[in-house]
Amino acid sequence: MMVHVGEGELHGEGGPLRHIPVLLDAVVAALDPAPGQWIVDGTFGAGGYSRALLARGAGVIGIDRDPGAIETATVMAEASAGLLKPVHGRFGDLDEIAREQAGGLVDGVVLDIGVSSMQIDEADRGFSFQKDGPLDMRMSRSGPSAADVVNRLKVGDLARVLNFLGEERQAGRIARAIEARRAERPFERTLDLAGLVLKVIGRAPKDRIDPATRTFQALRIFVNDELGELVRALIAAENVLKPGGRLAVVTFHSLEDRLVKRFFRERSEQDSGSRHLPDMAAKPLTFVSRNKPVTADDAEIEGNPRSRSAKLRAGTRTDAAPRDVRSASLFADLPSLADLPDTGA
Repeated sequence: MMVHVGEGELHGEGGPLRHIPVLLDAVVAALDPAPGQWIVDGTFGAGGYSRALLARGAGVIGIDRDPGAIETATVMAEASAGLLKPVHGRFGDLDEIAREQAGGLVDGVVLDIGVSSMQIDEADRGFSFQKDGPLDMRMSRSGPSAADVVNRLKVGDLARVLNFLGEERQAGRIARAIEARRAERPFERTLDLAGLVLKVIGRAPKDRIDPATRTFQALRIFVNDELGELVRALIAAENVLKPGGRLAVVTFHSLEDRLVKRFFRERSEQDSGSRHLPDMAAKPLTFVSRNKPVTADDAEIEGNPRSRSAKLRAGTRTDAAPRDVRSASLFADLPSLADLPDTGA
């Protein structure tokens, strides 16, 4: 049964907001949805992928931690004849959610990692420095905000966050400038922080991106524990996919992509080992994956500039048992909230 669930357009202050799902055709091809299947859309957002999957007759479990996204999903679900099941939650828990909603293993999982265009467009969410708004960045609208991190985190740890998660070469200078300024008055607004970063590192005419881009990226990832959540989601997908089930992951920056690339490599390739060491028992291969990314063509980039940095990696689940989480080496170079002082300290 094919289901019509409406157009991919939302309305907000100032008129319609168009959200264009990135690499949509490639994602649908990777998942190959069909009637009778259940697919987890772990990052529902505006429902772009879910609409396409529903149109192919598949059932969709739409997960999002943003209450606003779930409101959209609930409206869509009313027209889906029971094939869309919205769930307010984290995609790191998608295995538990999927088993509860589908009654067992599922046929596919799709993840679109990062902040959605609607969240960026809403100034009061504090994700963007293009518009002034509260320094928030919380996808779930709960827990410590970006302002909490900027105003309370020790300067050394703040520099570490900016350097690792934002790949910001001037992390130390920015962190020290933040520390000096917050002693006078706390940071509360996005443009206040963006202005300080610009003052610290400047901007050359040839610079392609705003000086605050990496700082805002780092804070957003840290506030929402995005890399840790991604690791949990990849392992959860391994646990809940049927043999032959498919995992498709769209990433937008190098930290995410390296993590997904490593996951598929570890799960689909045997370690060649060393002739100087004893033979080690072969690990079960849980995915078949070319592990080569699909990127947007010129036409898509022209119509949707957000797709310029997008990479899709996909794999098909084998019948091997899921690996023990503790044996995964994915955490080797990831920062953890547990490594950093409490923001209230």
